[in-house]
Amino acid sequence: MTLKLYNTLSRKKEEFVPLQDKKVKMYACGPTVYSYPHIGNYRAYVFEDLLRRYLEYKDYDVTLIMNITDVDDKTIKASDGDKSKLLSITRRYEKAFKKGLSVLNVKNADEYPRATETIDEMVELIEELLKKKYAYKAEDGSLYFSIDKYPGYGKENLVHLNPDEMRAGERVSDDEYDKEGAHDFVLWKAWKEEDGDIYWETSLGKGRPGWHIECSAMSMKYLGEELDIHCGGVDNIFPHHENEIAQSEAASGKKFVKYWVHCAHLIYEGEKMSKSRGNIILLEDLIKKYSPEAIRLALLSTHYRSQLDLTDKKLKEAEGSIRKITDFMQTMERIRGEGRFVGPLSAGRPMELHKEFEEALEDDLNISEALSALYRTMRNANILKDEGDIGKEEAGQFLLELDHMNKVLGILPEKETEIDQSVYEMIRQREDARLAKDWALSDKIRDELFEMGYNLEDTPRGTLPKRRK
Repeated sequence: MTLKLYNTLSRKKEEFVPLQDKKVKMYACGPTVYSYPHIGNYRAYVFEDLLRRYLEYKDYDVTLIMNITDVDDKTIKASDGDKSKLLSITRRYEKAFKKGLSVLNVKNADEYPRATETIDEMVELIEELLKKKYAYKAEDGSLYFSIDKYPGYGKENLVHLNPDEMRAGERVSDDEYDKEGAHDFVLWKAWKEEDGDIYWETSLGKGRPGWHIECSAMSMKYLGEELDIHCGGVDNIFPHHENEIAQSEAASGKKFVKYWVHCAHLIYEGEKMSKSRGNIILLEDLIKKYSPEAIRLALLSTHYRSQLDLTDKKLKEAEGSIRKITDFMQTMERIRGEGRFVGPLSAGRPMELHKEFEEALEDDLNISEALSALYRTMRNANILKDEGDIGKEEAGQFLLELDHMNKVLGILPEKETEIDQSVYEMIRQREDARLAKDWALSDKIRDELFEMGYNLEDTPRGTLPKRRK
């Protein structure tokens, strides 16, 4: 079996063949940290986690990079042009975002680069575009990408624009704009008064990066000039991802991304979430009513390319499904523990589960069929259990298969092996160092814990270690 993914670039399902044997370089557009993330934001991250988990399940070596956009139009507006306030706001919302990922059992990315910490790489990339005549300086000192100089813009990539509707030479400095506004887009924004003290002095002049250049620079820094997979929401296709392709390929002369994979929107109770409607739903609101496992299952249960209508009914159904899976596992545990023996393993029933589950996910992550295979097998197994037709060997194999499946789905709490007390002592020493503002020692202990295989996560119970999976 071979995994097939729908590639937005070709508009069809394609067999997944990485650029380099079993290594996968994967980039996911992370959050713009100017406010608390709502549940719609998390849909894409849970989907990306499913894709990453399945690739690892298939023995691919995945490197996942997810950026943190901590300087752009939105964050500057939220901070009123105050750089210290910008840092305070973005770090607070970044912390909230990562806490939500942990709650939803989303595996950590290998790196979370921040835009403000990748300015040098952005400047270098823009200088390369200037050198190759793809970029130019406007009257106010800002630098723009010339879509007229890049023949493939909007024609052979993610969107198919009518060349007559493109406005080469006309400029747009906003980070986000409509499809109809296919103008030259900004790479570097010259400082203006409303930016306050949010700027960088560089060879490009006093200013700050445009949003689109940030992802190109951050992905290239950690993954190189050619990526296997680039993920994001459908709202990022244009202009953000189209602009990423143009500036990246113009600079490197190489194909930027082999597979573009986009996730559809989430609506809540039949309506798009918006501040004006007053129906923004935060994760912290939902976990007061539903378990994190049920929320994750509900977010996964609709195919990623279909719009998901998250409703209380769907969440309640997901809660019931989690209980049924848990009860099934407990039943199999009991049968295995009782040592009941009913003869040879009966026709490989657990392996049928494995095969159907895997075949479904190979087809562009067909989660509905994968979950149906799970529920159908559980139902049949329970009937056989009631008839006394499942023994300890088969029960053990069912448990093993369910464990393999959960490594992909991540919908049940994974059993943690005991963590040595010395790890907690190192965390305590790090906290003491931070209180004493001994940042060098704090970073040293963090790095040592990382080498030991632990990430640190902030929780309501304090900083806790979590093994990297």
